[in-house]
Amino acid sequence: MRPGLYPLTISLFWAAFLPVSNAETTPEKALIPAIQIPAGNYILGSDRAEREAAYRLDEKAYGHSLTRTGRWYESERQRQTAHLPTYHITSRLVTNEDYRIFLKETDHRQPEVSRSLWQSYGLIHPFSRTQKFIWRERRYPEGREHHPVVLISWEDARSFAAWYSIRTGEQWQLPTEEQWEKAARGRDGRRFPWGRKFNPRRLNSHDQGPFDTMPVGSFPSGNSPFGMTDTAGQVFEWTRTSAGNDRYIVKGGSWDDKGCGVCRPAARHGRPSSLKHILIGFRLVRETP
Repeated sequence: MRPGLYPLTISLFWAAFLPVSNAETTPEKALIPAIQIPAGNYILGSDRAEREAAYRLDEKAYGHSLTRTGRWYESERQRQTAHLPTYHITSRLVTNEDYRIFLKETDHRQPEVSRSLWQSYGLIHPFSRTQKFIWRERRYPEGREHHPVVLISWEDARSFAAWYSIRTGEQWQLPTEEQWEKAARGRDGRRFPWGRKFNPRRLNSHDQGPFDTMPVGSFPSGNSPFGMTDTAGQVFEWTRTSAGNDRYIVKGGSWDDKGCGVCRPAARHGRPSSLKHILIGFRLVRETP
């Protein structure tokens, strides 16, 4: 059993039955601002024209066709009209400071990764690149309190949601892919949160960014129509949508991507639930009863 996981898994079950009171939903209890996504129809997925445009963006930025030959965007949902009931989603990513409070109030493990574990992932990023993200003595790296927390597995994110549910008296969990996508692109199926055309000044990507995470909400001009921040670039985000074989869909693109076809809300791929990556963070949703 992983340290800290067992009690919080139980808490996730009982959180659904906790009473909600004004005292339990004060700003001190609810750390992260949330926005309401109203019930209704929206456009999900992409069509051939959008995927072709994404490949061309990547080819122009990278000077090669690896995303096209690798068929990166062919698993995207076919563009369609879908419907979701009302729900709330945190307007920003979970930050290092949010996670510090979680660790202070639980015995959960801190965000870190060993050299051997990192190398076992087979990622292109060298182990040395993880060092500025690793926590030591249950403290985040200096000056990064408002950066999104990374090196978080899917199970770690779910444990945070369990704790946050207890703390607020409300039931929070990772979003489904559909919930994330609607909140990220609005109802009209735009290619990027801000509209049809890619604009590198509206997100933290490798096109113009520092090749690093940044404080959340640094690009208000890139907010979604509902006001959700960092829905393109910055870090990929865990969802609770299964990709099969203990893998889960991640969405949003990251600070090391450019092009940026993979930063579109329709883009999707699966990652192992145990993966602790410097490119993956998370946010939470609360479904309306």
